[in-house]
Amino acid sequence: MTATLKRILDDTRERVRGMEPRAGELEAAARAAPPAPDWGAVLAGLDVAVIAEVKRRSPSAGAIAPDLEPARLAAEYERGGARAVSVLTDEVHFGGSLGDLEEVRGAVALPVLRKDFIVAPIQLYEAKAAGASAVLLIVRALEDAELEELSETALELGLGRLVEVHGAGELERALALDPESVGVNSRDLDTFRVDLAAIEATLREVPSGIVAVAESGLGCREDVVRVAEWGADAVLVGTALAGAPDPGRAVSDLTGVERRGRDG
Repeated sequence: MTATLKRILDDTRERVRGMEPRAGELEAAARAAPPAPDWGAVLAGLDVAVIAEVKRRSPSAGAIAPDLEPARLAAEYERGGARAVSVLTDEVHFGGSLGDLEEVRGAVALPVLRKDFIVAPIQLYEAKAAGASAVLLIVRALEDAELEELSETALELGLGRLVEVHGAGELERALALDPESVGVNSRDLDTFRVDLAAIEATLREVPSGIVAVAESGLGCREDVVRVAEWGADAVLVGTALAGAPDPGRAVSDLTGVERRGRDG
């Protein structure tokens, strides 16, 4: 049975409650962590940046690459021309861990995104201490006050923010945070269904000063060309890359697509 967003968030909050005794320790580790590669590096350039994801499984696709080696996979992504690596760290539903992120951080010089269901500052401390350059904040998963607190804490820690939306109403909430980057997800997290065409209007509405990242449902170069025409500056690709026989080549096949920009 496909996991619902509510179930994932409930599991996440339960884990976070168990971490509370370590909050001071994790915050100290985060504030003492050395600087990570700048998230802004993935956002520059004239072509559509590829953010390649380390992903073992998902609630919708099931097993993708259950035996992957995070460091080796990330190195292949870097060889193929990825501009950043996203690491899914949710353990219960995606089979990931902070250990995966730490391995990736030690293997590549690229910015690393912690992709998870972030609901509390303690997860930001974890991310920073593990070497993340940026974190994912999902608008649908959070109230406005939570979004604001997490966004401000990320900024204090020097973490980049990829604020994820699904639809124009969520975009308005995301823009209130003045984010560096907005992810427009073609996957509806309430149903886990993907509709790539449905993100066109929202992508076009992202202001030109903010990097627009197309997420989910991207499997080939034609998909990257398509979302570039809608104004995407970057793409985040997981299943099609993590499960590929030659992940480096699969990344390379997606690179070099010219950015078209947006009018806003």
